Amino acid sequence: MKKLILATPRGFCAGVDRAIHVVEKAIEKFGTPIYVRHEIVHNKFVVETLKAKGVIFVDEVNEVPEGSVVIFSAHGVAEHIYNDAEARHLQVLDASCPLVLKVHFSAKRHYNAGRHIILIGHAGHAEVEGTLGQLPKGAISLIRNEEDVATVQVPEGKELAYITQTTLSVAETRKIIEALKHRFPNIIGPDAGDLCYATGNRQAAVLELCHQVDMLLVVGAKNSSNSSRLMELGLEQGIQSHLIADVNDIDPEWFKGIETVGLSSGASAPEVLVQGVVDAIKEKFEGVEVENLVKLVENTKFNLPKALQD
Repeated sequence: MKKLILATPRGFCAGVDRAIHVVEKAIEKFGTPIYVRHEIVHNKFVVETLKAKGVIFVDEVNEVPEGSVVIFSAHGVAEHIYNDAEARHLQVLDASCPLVLKVHFSAKRHYNAGRHIILIGHAGHAEVEGTLGQLPKGAISLIRNEEDVATVQVPEGKELAYITQTTLSVAETRKIIEALKHRFPNIIGPDAGDLCYATGNRQAAVLELCHQVDMLLVVGAKNSSNSSRLMELGLEQGIQSHLIADVNDIDPEWFKGIETVGLSSGASAPEVLVQGVVDAIKEKFEGVEVENLVKLVENTKFNLPKALQD
């Protein structure tokens, strides 16, 4: 192996950065324990680091002692979760990504306008569960791919709108939207879906990277949707691609016959894990050239909840 090329942008997006800062600032202000419903972001390293600081992760708010501080994850939560927290007199700090909340707002706006909503997303993903939970059962139909477009059942005579999960494949989402418009010519929604800036930016950087490398490594969790999409993008470009949680997942066999490796990371993967991979490769392949491929520089920042602003 002769060269390692790092994609930029990579790693934390503004929503993930905000969510982690919400937890850290809450510890400073309220002390421990601080309770977080579900993983604050989809990354085991981040979760374990916060656990070590006194954070307790729970599955549901009924596990949180009455009157305690509870934080909702970056993925957003269903409407009834807020009600459950209020009933237990919990102090809620909402770390939901503002771009996810924007999708929730769109869903409610369409519903109030009398439209039936089609959500493009992955069943069971935390973000999708939160979006589905904004409205009464049956108000939203969930589809995953172009094949689902042909079979999805919608109420007869109702106007239609579509919304999307924020972390999908840019190219695949475009095709699904085109198929929706073909079947339902009057359906309304954003031309590019509701994909967040970070999703598009990281996929664009990896796409450019794939034209220059023999193998792609993506640092990210298996349950991280945006990380998986980056790895799949590499496979679609016809290059060997692997999603790794950290340096320990690397198989030395992968590097046989490989001269140039590309490295990126999902929006919930901390840079320290990327640097661990860089260090390991530099140690294994003496004299390897390390290059940074900068597609663009991100400057997006999201404000903390008012309760945590100094």
